[in-house]
Amino acid sequence: MNFSSLSSDAGITHPTARKWLSALEASYICFILQPHYKNFNKRMTKAPKVYFYDTGLLCYLLRINNIDQLKVHPLRGAVFENWVITEYIKIYANNGRSAPLYFWRDQHGHEVDLVIDHGLNLELVEIKSGMTFNKDYFKQINWLNKLQNQQDGLRIYGGTSKIPLGSQKGIPWKSLGMAGIWDENQGRIRFASP
Repeated sequence: MNFSSLSSDAGITHPTARKWLSALEASYICFILQPHYKNFNKRMTKAPKVYFYDTGLLCYLLRINNIDQLKVHPLRGAVFENWVITEYIKIYANNGRSAPLYFWRDQHGHEVDLVIDHGLNLELVEIKSGMTFNKDYFKQINWLNKLQNQQDGLRIYGGTSKIPLGSQKGIPWKSLGMAGIWDENQGRIRFASP
């Protein structure tokens, strides 16, 4: 979120833009996802991202009136990503936990959509709206995993099949609705099969 750009586009001052966003957050209309700052000897972006709690409202504001429009809309991927991150927030809230959710992006365009900070390790999640699974979708996760000497990752996608790839997994979006199970042994959310 670039407040200077936002305030300029809206014809308001920078402080006014911040106040309006604060009001939207207080009303649970939107929330801010902060970048994760773990030092990997790279310059990371410091600009947060803004997401909507209600993707129905988001679609309304984008003038998406039905599923057929959503399927071909250029922001379909962003809407899907927004929905998945909101589902994670709900899962944590329903289990009485605050959501340690972030994203990660460096100055060279490497980005991981969702980073869940478990303290000693980071769980990396890529979110893709496509119906088919492609191993290339793990490219960003693999890049960040090399920096943190880790090998696992999760990709949530718009398809219907659960896809195990060693320590990395591809799970369909429907698994989110069946998740919500906090695994005390693993200290993280456990997903059920669709």
